[in-house]
Amino acid sequence: MEMNEILALVQGSENISVEFKKSTKDITKDVYETVGSFSNREGGHIFLGIKDDGTVLGVDPNEIGRIQSEFVTTINSSKCYPPLFLQIETTVIEGKQVLHIYVPVCAQVCRINGRIYDRNEDSDIDITNNSDAVYQAYARKQGMYFVNKVTCFSMDALRPDLIKRARKLSRMRRNDHPWLTMSDEEILRSEGLILTDPDRQKEGVTLAGILLFGTDQTIMAVLPQHKTDAIFRVENLDRYDDRDVIITNLFDSYDRLMAFGAKHLSDPFVLEGIQSISARDKILREIFSNLLAHQDFSSGYVAKFVIERGCMSTENANQAHGIGTLNLQTFAPFAKNPPISRVFRDAGLADELGSGMRNTYKYTRLYSGHEPQFIEGANVFRTIIPLAAVSTGRVGPQVAANHQANPQVSLQVNPQVSEKVLSYCVLPRSKAEITAHCSYKDRRSFTIHYLKMTYSALGSVTVNLLPSSGLL
Repeated sequence: MEMNEILALVQGSENISVEFKKSTKDITKDVYETVGSFSNREGGHIFLGIKDDGTVLGVDPNEIGRIQSEFVTTINSSKCYPPLFLQIETTVIEGKQVLHIYVPVCAQVCRINGRIYDRNEDSDIDITNNSDAVYQAYARKQGMYFVNKVTCFSMDALRPDLIKRARKLSRMRRNDHPWLTMSDEEILRSEGLILTDPDRQKEGVTLAGILLFGTDQTIMAVLPQHKTDAIFRVENLDRYDDRDVIITNLFDSYDRLMAFGAKHLSDPFVLEGIQSISARDKILREIFSNLLAHQDFSSGYVAKFVIERGCMSTENANQAHGIGTLNLQTFAPFAKNPPISRVFRDAGLADELGSGMRNTYKYTRLYSGHEPQFIEGANVFRTIIPLAAVSTGRVGPQVAANHQANPQVSLQVNPQVSEKVLSYCVLPRSKAEITAHCSYKDRRSFTIHYLKMTYSALGSVTVNLLPSSGLL
């Protein structure tokens, strides 16, 4: 490794692929835990002789030979399975000797003293007793894609109307598409959605086939964790203003997500060349096809589409092939679920691998004047689309932000009651005191019909007064 590359790593901070260890005279136990977590995740660099905050202490020159010998012996012993063939090299930083260890990704799940470790940001997590995390670790190592798993279901568990719809969509993409002359079963076989289970030696529809064309009951039988959550959160920041919990096949999920986005996002006039287009729909198409086609369906993490003031975002479970914000110029696309991506592409819901990111950049600039972010985390992939204020603007009468010193109460509120409440609440009052003062017996009804409506109508004028009075 070049010296300038090593210095760049040392001058940074600890992260998912860089770890600093003090270890000036001895190798501490947690060094081997980091080796295991790097091997099980995406690999990384370990530096001995550097404190967690990046201060270079250096390794005792008299102990370097012993430390190197001890490290190599340990990682090739029964304490580490499978044995790892790593090099521990000496480098000089700030005039002090530091030991550098590069740990590549292992083809198998690595155990240190019988324990399985995984990397999360700058921490090594013992996941041995976490069955879901262990399963995902093994899933990352296996060559077979999770969605290629063969189920016990046959064509009877699928919806013919969805296959018919996919065939119709393929005609819109190409007038001579091969699907147009195929039967339903031939379409599934051509896309690798019917395979033979190598253990049972029986044919069946794959998980990908079930997700694409299965009935809701079948999907829940094979993947009970499958769900997509669409949330609109602009006014009610504690909960949400609107929500759609989507538990169905990927084609209908795509439609409902598109409808949800169209419902809550404005669609301003945008010209591409001399052609008027919907930049909003172009963006939604790309991020939804990515959300549905590339998520890790083995995870219980709920896929999300969230619209907030200033941005919209998607999140989905992910098997990372790199960590950090993706760069449009340097990123290398990787197919997460090839069978699903292939069907989406043939049906016209997606394009070639990698084009979605470029299109999202293009249309986000047209839509909001900003650039999107694609962030690949260890377990979650996030897409963030900045929005202009007008994108989530609400129409209709609203309460003014700035009120006069003596504001007029909304017509929906009884002005006499409101005036009586305000004059009484010069000093902090309890809800019971206010209810009695206004000669009402039903405290709950009085709260709903007068106190809350008064609070809403007067807005910022009473923000500092009413909560202290215990009204809400």
